[in-house]
Amino acid sequence: MKTKAAVLFEFGKPWSIEEVELDPPKAGEVLVAWEASGLCHSDEHLRLGDLGGPLPEVAIIGGHEGAGRVVEVGPGVQNLREGDHVVASFLPACGRCHFCATGQSNLCDLGALLMTGTQTDGTFRRRINGKNVGAMCFVGSFSQYGAVPEASVVKIDDDIPLSRACLLGCGITTGWGSAVNTAKAGPGQTVVVLGCGGIGSGAIQGARIAGAEHIVAVDIVEAKREKALQYGATHFVTSIEEATALVADLTRGVMADSAILCVGVLQGAMIEPALNLVRKGGAVVMTAIAPLTENQVTMTMGVVTLFQKRVLGSLYGEANPRADIPRLLRLYRDGQLMLDEVVTAEYRLDEVTKGYDDMLAGRNIRGVMIHEH
Repeated sequence: MKTKAAVLFEFGKPWSIEEVELDPPKAGEVLVAWEASGLCHSDEHLRLGDLGGPLPEVAIIGGHEGAGRVVEVGPGVQNLREGDHVVASFLPACGRCHFCATGQSNLCDLGALLMTGTQTDGTFRRRINGKNVGAMCFVGSFSQYGAVPEASVVKIDDDIPLSRACLLGCGITTGWGSAVNTAKAGPGQTVVVLGCGGIGSGAIQGARIAGAEHIVAVDIVEAKREKALQYGATHFVTSIEEATALVADLTRGVMADSAILCVGVLQGAMIEPALNLVRKGGAVVMTAIAPLTENQVTMTMGVVTLFQKRVLGSLYGEANPRADIPRLLRLYRDGQLMLDEVVTAEYRLDEVTKGYDDMLAGRNIRGVMIHEH
């Protein structure tokens, strides 16, 4: 079949809307009609080449934060049927590797193939003019349709709007888990969230739901203040210097229990100021993506040792997608987790560049691409 998709042919170049030839799903795969896809900063990292990947040898379809309907089931698929509503998990969970079996499915071994553009069997399902085209994170939700591994989608209830459920395929789940699972936010704590985009909005809400007393949101865009406070931030500032002084005052000099880095592009120079925000034994959580070429970090190592501070990486918020995506949707249904309020604007497929221009300009918390079929 044919599908329209936003394709990247060369690092640094714009997305190109192309007609793509799509094969039927093979063993262990399903054909999904994507209804919606979040415009996550990670796709901008992909476009710029920050994440590595197969380009320029193999073009790639963007999009990894998707939700849609199963329209065909391949051989051997056990838990999905035609008509099921699903959310893509940008990190697959095979359920069999060492990490899945020990409760760390966000570190599933299938993740080694994420940026190759292939399916889990190392082959391709998409072509343009006879040449292979990859799909980001096995998903490629900047497309009307996609053949996707069963390991990469999670069945959800039919009553949840897919234009909101898609946010759980990456951003909201990553932010929520960074606060709840990695930082281990809890009642009475002080949590600082640096960056109030799609991931930061999830981290703020995770800290709120976990019972944090003080939640300080930091973003250089003053216009995000109202949204941050709506999500549950108790304070909003526009610089890390303001945050440091505020946290010192709020905690009588003890400082924050955790600082979660959810900025658009992580830089090594951000670690030292974040460490200064947290107390003895406190945690700095690195959730944001840094270019793979970024290998210089500034921090006073003696302080890390003597004050027992921790620097922690958090991939997908240490979430278990098969358990946590349904859990978060229950919180949404109960009115505790905000998803409607996170979506700032909706775009058509051919408006993908405008969506990212809006994101980079700080106009969006999260933009969502809505597909036409």
